[in-house]
Amino acid sequence: MTVIETKPLRAAKYQPSEKEAAYISTVKNGKYDRQIIAGLQKFVTGNVPDDMKAFYSADELDALVGLRSSPADVETRMPVKITRHYFDIAKNSPAIRQLVKASPNETMDLEGAPDPGNQMSYSPVEGLIHKYELGLIYVASTCSAHCRFCYREELIAKKEIERDDGSTKAKGLAQIGELTDYIIEHNRIVKENGGIHPETGREKLREILMSGGDPMVLGNKNLAQWFAALATAGVENIRLGTKELAFYPDRFDATFFDMLDGFHEAYPEVKLRFMIHFNHPDEFLQKNADGVYMQKEGGGLVWIENTKKAIDQLASRNWLTIDNQSPLIRGINNDPDALRIMQRELRRNRVENHYFFCGRDIVGHKAFNIPIEQAWQILNESQKGLSGIEAHARLSITHYLGKTEVVAVTNEPAPNVKGGENGLIIMKLLRGAADAPLRGRVAIMGRNPEAIWFDGYDDRVILDEAGLFTIKDPTTEAQAQKA
Repeated sequence: MTVIETKPLRAAKYQPSEKEAAYISTVKNGKYDRQIIAGLQKFVTGNVPDDMKAFYSADELDALVGLRSSPADVETRMPVKITRHYFDIAKNSPAIRQLVKASPNETMDLEGAPDPGNQMSYSPVEGLIHKYELGLIYVASTCSAHCRFCYREELIAKKEIERDDGSTKAKGLAQIGELTDYIIEHNRIVKENGGIHPETGREKLREILMSGGDPMVLGNKNLAQWFAALATAGVENIRLGTKELAFYPDRFDATFFDMLDGFHEAYPEVKLRFMIHFNHPDEFLQKNADGVYMQKEGGGLVWIENTKKAIDQLASRNWLTIDNQSPLIRGINNDPDALRIMQRELRRNRVENHYFFCGRDIVGHKAFNIPIEQAWQILNESQKGLSGIEAHARLSITHYLGKTEVVAVTNEPAPNVKGGENGLIIMKLLRGAADAPLRGRVAIMGRNPEAIWFDGYDDRVILDEAGLFTIKDPTTEAQAQKA
């Protein structure tokens, strides 16, 4: 029994309805000058603005060039890319330099999953990952700049991935017609079968996350086409995942907000959810000459001006929501003080703190991930002194079975529990990748302070009602969840 639907879909070119066309006709594209530097070679040759020439030292460039044409070539793993705006932040921030500068450390150990989370097992049509009530769609294959720890390195670097049918090719982008056909057909079958799909056990596909890459590299008209088509197909909630507020906040201009307002007017019942991606407060807060964040009279901290303008514009529209989520990455934000400042200041400005993530098992993840138990301790420490509203974020780690919360790590041993002599770690399945029955089930393991992924606990499992350590083959997932 498989967990994906394989019914063939027609490949006809998508024809927007009159209502869609009328809305799209009102949308104007903006003009943007991101001043992107793409590729390490421009730094090698000095073909960058004068103030960028020292971004990499001569020794750093020599080390990176020496890896070219070898399995450890860092740009084969993840291309180099940065905007002028982000460079201006990075030059005064060690954390942001770590985030965006290539390093030989990235490829010293290339262990990792070529398809993290076995996503292709949940891809019934190209560019769609369908997990439970949510569909994630790839609508762009790049961002304005590239995080070195990127979870989508296989998409952005255009790596070939083995498919369930045995073929091997790079991941493609979603196409509007094919994607909307799938949504309509899936939801028709669900409706005709009492609210549950008879093959997969999934409910209505009611929420789509537009991702990539970053959808905000697309023009307003392209975004509007997607929004309108998804709304017409019956999608109730549209998420847009973006790091553009950090990389290039001027993208959030008047033409963009006019496009959003026009969509809300045409489709008022469809909710927009912006999933933004700040990793560190340096990405949005100003510093004084001493490198210290500046207090505002009356409370709060001083933001980077164009970033604050964009956030204020988003927050002023009470028909959309803004949530921030971020992985915890070594050398970037494994700092409870930075996380505390970030959570407090974001919530003050109507941004919900959604998730912090343990690093995923991407290729090369050992250069970025911090131990799972350390991540829990850092987040827990960061939330001391926050109000209950400010401290909503949970720590998540993504198993192929679904999103899993790291609930607790004990500081004391559990002497009456075999395997708990050094303490316990407890995880809870938050959502299932295929359907919902396993939500809330837990796994309890003996502590391993060195573990950076699930396999670090394989020999320490005390209880595993969720199946995080006993279900190894995603093709058995549907049977396991119905057991």
